[in-house]
Amino acid sequence: MKQGTIFNIQRYSLHDGPGIRTIIFLKGCPLKCAWCSNPESQPLRKQVGFKPDLCIGCGKCREAKRCVFDDDPVNEAIEKARACDGFIFGSPVYYASPNGAALAFLDRLFYAGGSALRYKPGAAVVSARRGGTTAALDALNKYFTINCMPVVSSKYWNMVHGNTPDEVRHDLEGMQVMRTLGRNMAWLLKCIEIGRAAGITTPEPEPPVRTNFIR
Repeated sequence: MKQGTIFNIQRYSLHDGPGIRTIIFLKGCPLKCAWCSNPESQPLRKQVGFKPDLCIGCGKCREAKRCVFDDDPVNEAIEKARACDGFIFGSPVYYASPNGAALAFLDRLFYAGGSALRYKPGAAVVSARRGGTTAALDALNKYFTINCMPVVSSKYWNMVHGNTPDEVRHDLEGMQVMRTLGRNMAWLLKCIEIGRAAGITTPEPEPPVRTNFIR
């Protein structure tokens, strides 16, 4: 049986036949029409592509403090972060690491909009069936510690164990850790609010200094 290379799956299509349909596009079209609207379908070989609504590494967000693509969900997150007093980021554990999509999102969120989160308390929570929790927790905490954010802790590392939500509820110590974390976050937010009312402002940042290990 021959195998094909799929380059697109178009759902809810109304233009390629009667009714509503899902269309699977394969590479290697031999017709090569001059008016082809999908020229990427013609070469049979696999090709690396990109979506313009995802990060293309242009670096413009560093200046604009947001992604230059207006429909990027990171922009929505940055705007919501400006109105937030604190943050709790949670993730399941995969291969002793947080969810890959979550890490990619946080990379871009902190790179483009770190100022919207700076000096606001942050806490990380991870959940695993068995192991890898401390490594995943460490990865998430690094976003806070590189961005001048107070890190909120609990009576133990912020983790729960279980393969399902019901199993997690049986992790009595983990549930206690989560309750303590919530109270600690609320306490710190109240302290910051009282300090702000008393005229205490955030520290004045120094001009950045960068030292390369290899010159």
